[in-house]
Amino acid sequence: MLLNLEWLRTFKAIYETGTLSAAAQELFISQPGVSLHLNSLEAYTGHKLFDRSPRKMVPTEKGKVLYNFVLDPLRKLEAVEQHFHKSSKSERPTISVGMCFETFQYTLEEHIASLPFNLIIKFGEYPQMQQDLDNGLLDLIVTPQQGQQQNLQYKPFSKERIVLIAGGQTDTEPLIDLFAQPNKSEAANWLKQQIWYSTAADMEHLKNFWLKNFDQHPDFRPNYIVPNICSIIRCLSDGEGFSIVPHFLCVEAIEAGQIQLVWEGKTPLENTLYFGTRKKTIYQKEIEQLQDLFVSKWKAPEVVALPA
Repeated sequence: MLLNLEWLRTFKAIYETGTLSAAAQELFISQPGVSLHLNSLEAYTGHKLFDRSPRKMVPTEKGKVLYNFVLDPLRKLEAVEQHFHKSSKSERPTISVGMCFETFQYTLEEHIASLPFNLIIKFGEYPQMQQDLDNGLLDLIVTPQQGQQQNLQYKPFSKERIVLIAGGQTDTEPLIDLFAQPNKSEAANWLKQQIWYSTAADMEHLKNFWLKNFDQHPDFRPNYIVPNICSIIRCLSDGEGFSIVPHFLCVEAIEAGQIQLVWEGKTPLENTLYFGTRKKTIYQKEIEQLQDLFVSKWKAPEVVALPA
């Protein structure tokens, strides 16, 4: 494990301000993030650096020794940073947000240049995002899953509807006839013989849609696993094949006639979308501004009823 310079910056801030919360405000990071840096530094050095009291962080003897070692080098580095970092907005806070790639493209990408704060976007699996949020590495997540961490809170703000789509050149007439039958098993068997696209992260959509509408697990593998849903839509545009995706991500391609909306299922499969935040944060104003962007951009599903 390598020594991280940010751990030393955080250590210096705690030493000089006396509390985790004051250090967090000085560094423009969350208090859990400050705790994570300190714990990492203590694990790296193998020494306890502060005695934690209710009102103040009291440096241990090892902490005092480390402070004396790092103070002058850190001041020199800060002077270098101030001299060479040309920026009139150094006071801007930095907000870290976790979401899926498609959600970022759909909601935030076009607004980044107008935001009055710095923004870091992280993509990944939802359980890891929840852990990073709890540890202070993220300040906001957009997720269809609620975690169990006691320090976190979840606020529902919209829904995503999962639908079956097909390429613009796909012949779906045989499938429409099969959907008209009361028993959907023939439709399921026909679909298994077709070309399928998916992403590694969204196999859950396929599984849940199949279980809800065909009362069975999908016992086939997609032919093509691509990086993201945007790739699926590009591959299917004016082509052949099927996929199961959130409707909001493909509505423009459907309206343009590039792909087909084939079926929304016997009853719509919808996921509630949540804003995940820590219960206490120094970035409430910035987080609320991001949430307002999401709410204004995101529309509740309005899918035209198809054969059920």
